[in-house]
Amino acid sequence: MEKVLHISKYYYPFIGGVEQVARDCVDSLKGKYEQKVICFNHDKGDSVDNVDGVEVVRASCFAKIASQSLSIDYNKLFKKVIEEFKPDYVIFHYPNPFVASILTKYLKKKTFKFILWWHLDIVKQKVLKVFFEGQNKELLKYADRIVATSPNYIEGSPYLSKNKKKCSIIPCCFNEERIAYTDDNVKEALKIKEKYEGKTILFAFGRHVPYKGLTYLIQASKLLDESYKVLIGGKGPLTEELEHEAKGDSKVEFLGKISDEELKNYFLASDIFCFPSITKNEAFGIGLAEAMYFAKPAVTFHIECSGVNWVSIKDETGLECENGNVKSYAEAIKKLASSKELREKLGNAARLRTLNNFTFTKFKENTIELLESLKEE
Repeated sequence: MEKVLHISKYYYPFIGGVEQVARDCVDSLKGKYEQKVICFNHDKGDSVDNVDGVEVVRASCFAKIASQSLSIDYNKLFKKVIEEFKPDYVIFHYPNPFVASILTKYLKKKTFKFILWWHLDIVKQKVLKVFFEGQNKELLKYADRIVATSPNYIEGSPYLSKNKKKCSIIPCCFNEERIAYTDDNVKEALKIKEKYEGKTILFAFGRHVPYKGLTYLIQASKLLDESYKVLIGGKGPLTEELEHEAKGDSKVEFLGKISDEELKNYFLASDIFCFPSITKNEAFGIGLAEAMYFAKPAVTFHIECSGVNWVSIKDETGLECENGNVKSYAEAIKKLASSKELREKLGNAARLRTLNNFTFTKFKENTIELLESLKEE
């Protein structure tokens, strides 16, 4: 059986967008390939454990700078894994600059097919972006295949747009089993609807960080009348600031961190899904795809070169506004609220789009096909 080594910054039970995709990759290939994962340890010390029947090697981390983990032991552990496991394929989840500096040494004399899974460009850390320019070119040069999560990102990335021939598109996915709802969820959703009877329920959730754009939703709420209720789930560094901004607006309610079960309840209860992300840091939008699965029309901002506006298609599965334009965002909400027919039309198209493109079943097919295609090269 051929072997696949997955390289991720962290791995389950650590929860993050990249980490979830890495786990989806592993799950997709289970039974067809022997697999191993190497990552940083979110806790102290080196460790080896087993997740979903796959060995996970975790390197201790002594510091974190600009979101990048640093480790004294990683080089030694990586060398041991490469030499002893002898992978036929290496899947590297980018960005992860510290590990890339180690990996590039092996790429020049690689004995494996190298898949570069490009989640997003480094856009926030401008100094680091320049510093890692050469490293990125090396990764792209030696990649046998580059995976992008949307065609928008290929066109908009200064790196991927120059390497289109190597690029394959594998959209991120949601797990159908995780968000499948039961009669209990429907009952809880009805309770939420009864609590806010007569209101158009707007729902948003995610980490409270700048690129999620929740401040724009709060500002848009101030342009709406009392017939609306704005429910915001999640927590993060900006929670207190957002709560302060919403002070005095009785329409806005913060739900705090919500479980998977609660998430399904709010998806079912809501009338409109608000996804106000504003930068390319939102490369795809799993939460957006999940809401669409529940046949909810979304209101998004236009984000140049992000996959968000490929996940939800303007005027087909949701409404799209000029980036950061609060008045336009509020008007889009009003437009959807005023027409049940429009909400149902866009919502039904949204659900169909997710079923055709963003399920784990489709992700699995795409991932297996990717590795199979490399066997022929």
